[in-house]
Amino acid sequence: MTMAESAFTRAAAPGALPVLGHALHVLRDPLTFVSSLPSHGDLVEIRLGPQRMHMVCHPDLLQQVLTDDRTFDKGGPLFERLRDFMGDGLATCPYAVHRRRRRLAQPAFHHQRLEQYGAVMTRQLERMLEEWKDGQVLDLFPALSAFTLRTVSRSLFAADLGEDRIDTIQRSFVDVFSGALPRMLVPDSLQRLPLPGNRRYREAARTLTDTVNQVIAEYRENGTDQGDLMSMLLAARDEDGSALSDQELRDEVVTLFVAGGETPAAVLSWAAVDLAAHPESLRRLHEETDRVLAGRLPRWQDLPQLPYTARVIDESMRRYPAGLLLTRTTSRETRLAGLTLPPGSTVAFSPLLLQTRPEYYHEPERFDPDRWLPDRALDMPRIAFAPFGSGARKCIGDAFAVAEMTLALAGMASRWTWERTTPTDLRPALSPAAVRPRRVSLRLTARTPAPQAMKPL
Repeated sequence: MTMAESAFTRAAAPGALPVLGHALHVLRDPLTFVSSLPSHGDLVEIRLGPQRMHMVCHPDLLQQVLTDDRTFDKGGPLFERLRDFMGDGLATCPYAVHRRRRRLAQPAFHHQRLEQYGAVMTRQLERMLEEWKDGQVLDLFPALSAFTLRTVSRSLFAADLGEDRIDTIQRSFVDVFSGALPRMLVPDSLQRLPLPGNRRYREAARTLTDTVNQVIAEYRENGTDQGDLMSMLLAARDEDGSALSDQELRDEVVTLFVAGGETPAAVLSWAAVDLAAHPESLRRLHEETDRVLAGRLPRWQDLPQLPYTARVIDESMRRYPAGLLLTRTTSRETRLAGLTLPPGSTVAFSPLLLQTRPEYYHEPERFDPDRWLPDRALDMPRIAFAPFGSGARKCIGDAFAVAEMTLALAGMASRWTWERTTPTDLRPALSPAAVRPRRVSLRLTARTPAPQAMKPL
């Protein structure tokens, strides 16, 4: 054992239950459970059902895991469950195929294409905000989730598929997604039982697969660039001239729904909660949107003029990262914190443990968008903030997601102010792609821009 390895501590997390392990702790209060692990050691063994995994709680160990993606490959029990319905999309595919898949998908996220998707974001934002009423008590997360799902649907499929088919894709996805988390935490034997939840999951997965396959076939037959993500994925060619197969296309479509649906809605929900609790921050947000937008909806071109809005989004992603518990699997024998891990070992990590470390963040528990001012964030290590992952496996759609969230929050603030009301339950609820508040009820009040904001600049 080297001196560097001997400096790390290892332990097993207390409180494991027979059969379930720590699964109930994760389901009941995921943020508290994950945040407690560094107090036990730098590498902490936890158990979810029958699955044992080693939780990385020190930044140096995480750096080792994230920079050696050949040894610490995408995998582990959580990813295997995700693969049940996501297949081998970019978020879940193994090292051996990732580079090719990323090369083929990259043009779909080129800056010029992102501007086109920005127009979709603005149209769907207008649709959502027009449904809100002055004095309404809004159940926030479902409203935001519907907006983000419509946005990713219309960014993927600009062709006229018919509202019914778009709705079928969205409903099936929601049913599959809501059934995925229990399947990640229970034994395989329970998943095969003829229970209502299992039947609903299988039926929704079959409907989603069949409908997406039909759409892919129609796009191939049409052969026209619709200016959307699907057209770009179909047109992509590798160096040897190969293209994505129908199965690979289906996997990428489902992956984009996962990444572009619930995750942005969760971040926006937490941002609205924190702004309601910090009136001065909400006032500054209104001030910025009044000055830049003067009551209109935001467009892609407005993004550089919305720095405070962007800082609020960054702070929400820091405090409530989407990937609360991520896993890797060792492809060969290796050592971590002095422990020899055989091939097939599961290593877990959480961005939350980095993004709340006091050596990186002053008063990390405090909501402070100004910690992201350029002069304050200048010396922060790159690994201290990685809401979209890091290295070769960084999320390919990060710019899409940030733009969507920034435009949405700016649009909300341009036309509305809000306060929290009942019923609200801020206990975190865990899903495969996000940690969201269980329920947020906001009382909406319509607003108009401050008079000085209407004056020409």
